[in-house]
Amino acid sequence: METPLFLYNSYSRSKEAFKPLDEKNVRMYVCGPTVYDRAHIGNARPVLVFDILYRLLRYLYKEDNVTYVRNITDIDDKINAKAFERGVNIEKVTEETISWFHKDMDFLGALRPNHEPRATDYVSQMKDMISKLISSSFAYSSEDGHVFFEVEQFSDYGRLSNKKLNELKEGVRIENESTKKNPLDFVLWKPSNAEEPGWESPWGRGRPGWHIECSAMAKDILGDQFDIHGGGIDLIFPHHENEIAQSTCSNNMKKFANFWLHNGFLKIEGEKMSKSLNNFLTVFDLIKRDFSGSAIRYNMLSTHYRQPLDWKFERLAEAEKTLIKWNNKIDSKNETELPRQILNALLDDLNTPQSIHEMHHLFNSKKFDELRNACMFFGFSSKDIKKNVLIPADLSEKVDKLVEKRNNARLSKNFSLADKIREDLLSAGIIIKDIGQETTWESSQKLKIKKLREL
Repeated sequence: METPLFLYNSYSRSKEAFKPLDEKNVRMYVCGPTVYDRAHIGNARPVLVFDILYRLLRYLYKEDNVTYVRNITDIDDKINAKAFERGVNIEKVTEETISWFHKDMDFLGALRPNHEPRATDYVSQMKDMISKLISSSFAYSSEDGHVFFEVEQFSDYGRLSNKKLNELKEGVRIENESTKKNPLDFVLWKPSNAEEPGWESPWGRGRPGWHIECSAMAKDILGDQFDIHGGGIDLIFPHHENEIAQSTCSNNMKKFANFWLHNGFLKIEGEKMSKSLNNFLTVFDLIKRDFSGSAIRYNMLSTHYRQPLDWKFERLAEAEKTLIKWNNKIDSKNETELPRQILNALLDDLNTPQSIHEMHHLFNSKKFDELRNACMFFGFSSKDIKKNVLIPADLSEKVDKLVEKRNNARLSKNFSLADKIREDLLSAGIIIKDIGQETTWESSQKLKIKKLREL
């Protein structure tokens, strides 16, 4: 390769030239969803970030030489709680949520990984790994059926998060304090009651801890050591820190993954996304508002993956307009040569904002063939770009009044009425978009004049 790929390695806290362990077998593992509810746009960010990296690795090393694994966590207390809340069995929750996840990520144009292992299929491998850790004195069992990893036995613990053991102990939430040697010792196995999912083990009927799941699945599919491990920045501690500890100790390796990549946090209009702030936004919410998958991708990739992303609806609307403008000028020929200036930007730690800037330059320079190739690489499909439909003036005035009524309902905290107006308008083909304190609307290709008149 003439120009090497440079990636920021969270483990070394520096940019490093990427060199795979084996160019004929480039391996990447990314932490996937815990399947108990719809994916929010914060969940979608790592999917899209590592989708671009997957596309780039396939471009550089050829498709057949790259293996991408993204797991599904289908053993978790949140899943158990959701099943209890809905009065259904756990499989109903997980199967439905996995289906939602696939549909939503497909809508965003994300390529499916080569492997998508489910934790429930790898419990025996997890038990084997735990047994190895116990036999090598890195883990211990308690009388109540728990197994813990003993962090003080691993001298490099805290290196990824750049923290010392004493610093990590401060303010840590201690669970099962009476059975632990150290507050930071983390769960590898825990007992299950009659209502909880469980598997027989040397330590009694129980289920694995969250951290051991990824270690076992990654080892089984990718081997003891592989090239890239990715996920959100919130996973650095404790999840990825614990993965390194248990994997290197059980595999007797100095390294688990050579590169650790993490994407930054996501906010909504400058605020942390939260159901209590009424700004919790799922991918399905955006689909219902009739935004295109390509516009969502464009908006997400306009910020560098390591930087915090402030999600703004006005930028999403601008992305839609840009993509319509571009796709009016390009054809659908199947050519994949990536323009050099865009490739150079991606080789510099996945600089997608610079890549998009270069795509604007290609458009302005009327280099539409190169722009087409760049759009194809980025997954900016012309097929899903939405276009507005004009409606009669009297109905436009009617929509304005309904939107005003909805805004008043929101101000008076009558959210049930506000939601009803939104759903009524949506069913008639009118998409409402809340941009900060302002609300705009547009008509879609699904516009139903008769239904709109009846509102």
